[in-house]
Amino acid sequence: MILNKISLLNFKNYDQIEVKVSPFVNCFLGKNGMGKTNLLDGIYYLSNCKSFFNSVDSQNIKNEEDFFVIQGEFKGEEKPENVYCGVKRGKKKVFKKGKKEYEKLSEHIGLINTVLISPMDTNLIYDGSETRRKFIDLIISQYDKKYLQTLIKYNKVLVQRNAFLKNLQQGAKFDELSLQIWDEQLIAVGEEIYEHRTKFISEFKLVFDEIYSTISGGNETAQLNYKSQLDEKNFEDLLKDSLYKEKFIGYTTKGTHKDDFSFEIENRPLKKFGSQGQQKTFLIALKLAQFKHIESKTESKPILLLDDIYDKLDEHRIAHLMNQICEGVYGQVFITDTNTKRLPAFFKKRKYECFSFEIDQGELVK
Repeated sequence: MILNKISLLNFKNYDQIEVKVSPFVNCFLGKNGMGKTNLLDGIYYLSNCKSFFNSVDSQNIKNEEDFFVIQGEFKGEEKPENVYCGVKRGKKKVFKKGKKEYEKLSEHIGLINTVLISPMDTNLIYDGSETRRKFIDLIISQYDKKYLQTLIKYNKVLVQRNAFLKNLQQGAKFDELSLQIWDEQLIAVGEEIYEHRTKFISEFKLVFDEIYSTISGGNETAQLNYKSQLDEKNFEDLLKDSLYKEKFIGYTTKGTHKDDFSFEIENRPLKKFGSQGQQKTFLIALKLAQFKHIESKTESKPILLLDDIYDKLDEHRIAHLMNQICEGVYGQVFITDTNTKRLPAFFKKRKYECFSFEIDQGELVK
């Protein structure tokens, strides 16, 4: 999918704006806090049904307003696709393709794929395992709807099993048949998730290793590994062994909802032993591997969103990435920069089409 036009109404710091964009490179330029990143987030919203930066929808409504609307016109294979996102305080979020509203937001995932590289990516290193699981799950869900439905089912069953355990903790009578029902369902979908993640990481690592080696100059190695409780014991035995403890604490301690993905540099934890430069390189390689993996699975290039890229890489590595963009490796690209002249000059020198938009206080200056 290629974005032709995006409009925002009452979204974050924008009153109203409409931007017609290039199918190649688009630069959003201006000082910090002017709204450049918010435009990228609007594109991300239309892809993933949520903000990259703030998952609470109502907090993305402009101050003192009651709603926001994001609309995008995309170039489809046969005809333009119009996507609508509307959020009103206290109401259910509305997502439409054309004039038809989705019954479930999950139906939209995979229609428009995006990859966003942001300074906030450091959360993948420093946050807990949930952040890394969500990142991996999003990648797989962008090309595998069955996996997304399996995740949704797993989480629903987990909520029910936890409610059962919570009742036991509060003195309810133990009902072995009810527990067996929840366990059987959890095991079935949990093992399926485990198989998908195992297959994914084996494929993804090959792409990641190649990109990391290129960006780092081949001077070091980085490792990306999948860690699961199911590596050591089957799911059924894990649940049986943990039941005694879970009756007292009131929630499920074993399963794929506890999986993690380890990031290492020279076989040591990236969080503790990686320099700032190594961490930045790792995260860039991770996101570009996401792009390449989705492209290989869908046979279509995602939209690449680069937020404040000059904060993440040195001049040499930025030049390498920009040259790849000029070679068409990454398709449609959106980049933010605080320097209003740097990016336009770079692309003009290489005679590559670039639309530049200067943003000031939520308004398009030129």
